[in-house]
Parts: sequence; C-alpha cells; structure tokens
Amino acid sequence: MKLIIQIPCYNEAETLPLTLRDLPRALPGIDVIEYLVIDNASTDLTAEVARQAGVHHIIHLPVKGLAGAFIAGIEACLMHGADIIVNTDADNQYNAEDIQHLVEPILAGRAQLVVGDRGVATQKNFSPLKRLLQRLGSWVIAFASGIDTPDATSGFRAISREAALRTLVFSNYSYTLETLIQAGAHRIPVEYVPVRTNPPTRPSRLMHNLRHFMANQIATILRAYTMYRPLRVFTALSALMILGGLALGIRYLYFVLNGQGAGHIQSVILAAVLWIVGFQVFLIGLVADLIGFNRKIMEEVLYRVRKSEVEERRMKDEERLGKR
Repeated sequence: MKLIIQIPCYNEAETLPLTLRDLPRALPGIDVIEYLVIDNASTDLTAEVARQAGVHHIIHLPVKGLAGAFIAGIEACLMHGADIIVNTDADNQYNAEDIQHLVEPILAGRAQLVVGDRGVATQKNFSPLKRLLQRLGSWVIAFASGIDTPDATSGFRAISREAALRTLVFSNYSYTLETLIQAGAHRIPVEYVPVRTNPPTRPSRLMHNLRHFMANQIATILRAYTMYRPLRVFTALSALMILGGLALGIRYLYFVLNGQGAGHIQSVILAAVLWIVGFQVFLIGLVADLIGFNRKIMEEVLYRVRKSEVEERRMKDEERLGKR
C-alpha cells in the first residue's frame, strides 16, 4: 500500500520546511510513503527547498491556481502508483499527526474520500463572521451534495486511488467544494474525521477579502451543482416563473370578478410572458439533462483511460524493478 502526500505550494520557501519536518515517515497499514510538491508558479526558492529536503517528486506549473495545482498533483500521484493520496497545505496549517486518522477509513474500506474536520464552529483562528459563513457554506454543500458536511472548505483530505481516478475539477479558484458535490453525484463514500490545526504562519492567500471569497465560493457551488443536477435547477427556476404567472393570473381574475379588470390588463401580459419563459426554461433543463448524460459517458471514458494509463505505468515500474 503506497501513500503519497501532495503539497501544493506558491512561494512557500519559508514555511515548507516546517510542513515537511512534521510529515509521517511510517504509518500502520502503509508500506511506502512518498512526498510530492506542486510548485505552483512560485517566484521564490520553493522548488529548491523541496529538493534539498529530499522530496521524492516535484512538479512545476507555469500558471498559478490552487484548483489546477490540486488536480495536477492528483494526476502525478496516480502516475507514481499511489494507492492513497493525502492533500495538505504548505503553510503547516494542519497537524501532520492526524494524517493517520485520515487514511484509516480508507484502509478499513469505509470511505474513498476522507476530509479533515477542523471544527469550524469553534475555530479560534476564525472571526465570528467567518465561523458563521463557514457553517452556512457547509450547510449549503451538504444540501447540494447529499453528504453530511461539517467542514466544506477543508483542504486536508485523503483520497483513494479509485476516487482519485474519478476526480475532475473545472473551477479555477478552489477544489474543495466542487469535489464534494462531485463525490455526492458519483455516490463516493465520504467520511469526516476531527483534525487539529496549528497556529497560522501567514494570512490566507485564497481569501483576499470577504467579498472576493463569497463571490468565488457562490459561483463555484452554483456551477458545480448545475453541472451535476441541471434538471433540478432549471425545473426550480421554471416553477418559480410559472407560479409567478399563475399568481398574476389569479390576481387579474379577482379584479375581473369585481368588475375592475379593464385597468389590469398588464397583469395578463406579464403572466403570459412568465408562463412562456417558464416553459422555455424547463425545456432548457431537459436539454441540459441530456447533455449531462453525455458528460457522464465522457467521464466514464476518461476514468477508463486514466485507469489504463496508471496500470500500464505500474506494470512498467514493476518490470523495471524486476530487471534490477
């Protein structure tokens, strides 16, 4: 059983040594542990620090982006033969001793995706407003994914090889929310385990300000949910418009019955517009749902291609080791 711990990095030359120092060298049920650093367009000596620290694998990305770094790390870990992948932050936010708790549900066969629960409702490093927003966001993701979600934005997580092969990220901002909605859509077993955090070493680079954070998170949730539940989204929008038109129609009928219909013809026009648009939105939902079926077929093809490539790479590695 091979575990690869991946660490996305952007200008982390100062904090990376602390993170690497605390990573486990051995764990029960794990035969091999390796580290992989994703140098996310860093302009400092992050890659050199990783190399000097003896990191097993280093990949370089020319364009900055956390979501892109995460999925590039997943792809690299799979190609290096990982059975389990753990993602952690380079700023030493998470307590590395809890990696054992992350991998245990996967080793036991209970889950394929395990997320570290920081206890955001009581997290002292967060302001009261941020704690409230974190709880609200977790509730929204729980509704969207159908998964009990106490900490939606935690990046401290373990992924089985099977779940990693099915992982896709389309967002340019972050991967945490989209992958949970995706896991719910694919019925991937997910488990949360309590984890500890270390004192912050620097301000968050993902959250420039509250408005920026909220706008990007809301956009990510809406995009991902609509992608995997298009008929539900468009049917809800259609129902709102049709019900609005129905309410206006009833209002006009009320005035007609009271002999005042002549002055409210606008209600009839607006009701008709809402009914027509609502019906069109529902038709769009049907088309989007059919496109969704096509996307599922493409995802299955991608899964099989990935799996074939990983198996081929593993066979070549075993053959090369056998010759030695």
